[in-house]
Amino acid sequence: MKIILLQDVEKLGKKNEIKEVADGYARNFLIPNKMAVLATKSEVAKVEEQNRIKAQKAEEELARFQEVASQLDGVELEIVSKADDEGKLFGAVGAADIAEKLKEQGLEIDKSQIKTKKPLKEVGEYEITIELPHNLEVKIKAIVVAEKK
Repeated sequence: MKIILLQDVEKLGKKNEIKEVADGYARNFLIPNKMAVLATKSEVAKVEEQNRIKAQKAEEELARFQEVASQLDGVELEIVSKADDEGKLFGAVGAADIAEKLKEQGLEIDKSQIKTKKPLKEVGEYEITIELPHNLEVKIKAIVVAEKK
């Protein structure tokens, strides 16, 4: 019997997949527990339409994030922070500070997407990685300078 899964079912498949299962398994377990419906022409058409819309949204989202990645490419941020005479900062520059600087330049990036190899605790240049969805990665430069006294 052909069914359409309404949710992920362990060892059977993922939501919206069309599967062939034993009649008893479908009638006695999957359908009564609202895990699946019979794969009628109308249900199959509905699922195909949902999958098409989902794929279209994923393409649009990918294009949007590629645009953000191209805007971020080559960006240099200058971050001013209080430091001692040796160049050690009184407080580390974190992802939230970098996100704020990017926001000032009109780029909305969540702080969880910002990755640094090590904490920014000294004056100097740092390479920052921004991880965007769809496995897009952009490297930007952050220049930490001491606040003038």
